[in-house]
Amino acid sequence: MYTRILVAVDGSNTSRRAFDGALNLASKLGATLRAFYAVENTPMYFDAPGYDPSILRNRLVEQGKELTAELSAAMGASGVSGDIAVGEATSFDDVPTLVLRAAADFNADLIVMGTHGRRGMQRLILGSVAERCVRQSTLPVLLIPSAAGGDEAEEQAKA
Repeated sequence: MYTRILVAVDGSNTSRRAFDGALNLASKLGATLRAFYAVENTPMYFDAPGYDPSILRNRLVEQGKELTAELSAAMGASGVSGDIAVGEATSFDDVPTLVLRAAADFNADLIVMGTHGRRGMQRLILGSVAERCVRQSTLPVLLIPSAAGGDEAEEQAKA
């Protein structure tokens, strides 16, 4: 059914659940998996007096490297072929645009993402990255809710 799956990751617990779901699906289908991490540069913070945007950017790049190593190991342990790609948002290319472009470049036939990642004020102003990807994508998008799996889902199941 699906042979090329792109999963958007940002280091949050929700995106880790999305990655786990995509990894499981890729394993069962024999699909190739690409995890995509976007370095987000939020312009509104860059105009603050005394603020050095390189500090945040460098930390996000470092987090991307750490995440790349972790996800690569998980893919190897599961016997899933694929790779990890990293993109950097600009004033012209926001995170949803990068995710959709990464899916097109990978020739993906499915996008997997979490519904509530770590994207701060932009989510309040423009809507979530996942919501914008769903609205703009020509591909199927599988959304993994923040409550999927983990302690939250177990608590809801008990109630």
